[in-house]
Amino acid sequence: MDDVTADAPRPEPDVSPPPVLDICIGYDSHEVVAYHVLCQSIVEHSSRPVRFTPLNLASLKPVFDRAPVGVQSTEFSFSRFLTPYLAGYAGWSLFMDCDMLMRGDVAELFALADEQFAVMVCQHDYAPRDEVKFLDRVQTRYAKKNWSSVMLLNNARCRALTPSYVQTASGLDLHQFRWLADEAEIGALPLEWNWLVGEYDYSPGARLAHFTRGGPYFAGYEDSDYADEWRATLARTAAATGRKT
Repeated sequence: MDDVTADAPRPEPDVSPPPVLDICIGYDSHEVVAYHVLCQSIVEHSSRPVRFTPLNLASLKPVFDRAPVGVQSTEFSFSRFLTPYLAGYAGWSLFMDCDMLMRGDVAELFALADEQFAVMVCQHDYAPRDEVKFLDRVQTRYAKKNWSSVMLLNNARCRALTPSYVQTASGLDLHQFRWLADEAEIGALPLEWNWLVGEYDYSPGARLAHFTRGGPYFAGYEDSDYADEWRATLARTAAATGRKT
């Protein structure tokens, strides 16, 4: 067999999307149903296989055991930033809060991934309407509010997010992306991929509804926009059919 010469053409790199879409979802013991309904809504609309990882604090204790702080509103306020670590700092992963309802094809969201960015988010510019949100928790206000509730992460460029860093960094350092060398590494996603229910007016084009003020499973939020769709998805999540013997 002839030796391969230096001038021989090299194979083109494989730039096809991964066969399975990697999705981490925040898991909170106060709203377990939200996690399962979100997963169902993703499965129902996805044109690609998906892999779910629930960010459950009990499962993460071997690498992450941070004590809660008073202002955090969910159990996954900090653990979300372990997503690149859990993916082995390879490929692209999606993090999502659990209080959401997917209305579009998540594969279309992954298709927006752009290698020039370390992370891509919906860059909201708003002030929350409420002082208090679900379960009487304080509605905190800070720059880049809700940017981190949906993150499309280019894991290889997020190596600063080690378990030890996530364990000790301040909330603002994490949620305001101060772990990046430059804010130019933050790419923008269309707002319809993180549509803030109750903060934005109803839109039939919302691809991902985010019940940021409180999910329709909490008292006082039963009549929120998209609540009927959420309850219909809940019914399908709990459904089972079979032949009677």
